[in-house]
Amino acid sequence: MKSQAANFITISNMSFGGAAIMATLHEYYSYSVLFIFIAALLDRYDGKVARALGQVSDLGKQLDSMSDIISFGVAPALLMYKVVLVDFGFVGMTMTVLYIICGAMRLARFNVSEANGYFTGLPITAAGTILTLTYFASNTFHPAFYLFLFPILALLMISTITLKKV
Repeated sequence: MKSQAANFITISNMSFGGAAIMATLHEYYSYSVLFIFIAALLDRYDGKVARALGQVSDLGKQLDSMSDIISFGVAPALLMYKVVLVDFGFVGMTMTVLYIICGAMRLARFNVSEANGYFTGLPITAAGTILTLTYFASNTFHPAFYLFLFPILALLMISTITLKKV
């Protein structure tokens, strides 16, 4: 049981990401937002639990990345696509897919890099949380704002900026 505690938290994160996608598809956007935030909370603790229990593993690292692409890549992108970008047709789809691709590239780079106390590029968890937070202002921002926000977040994820881990 102890050996799988962190993986259980990670799978719970992934489950909430999947639930957020399902909620978005059924136009329950507020639930989708809630599920993404719960996933973020779980993501915050899976690594801490793994380290505290001495159960850090390559499997856990890969599982965490698979979870993150669902919970902070696909779920927020699909949510905000359905809320604001759907009316932009092909351009809206392109911005959404670009964000997801860059998130996957960011995670792949993280998985093959050595831990040094810094993140290279904006972590997908932060990008997904920022994107999800904008849901609350989606009636305030002009929809074209998202045509800039999506690629900015995408480029920040694959950039070489360094951020200290907290």
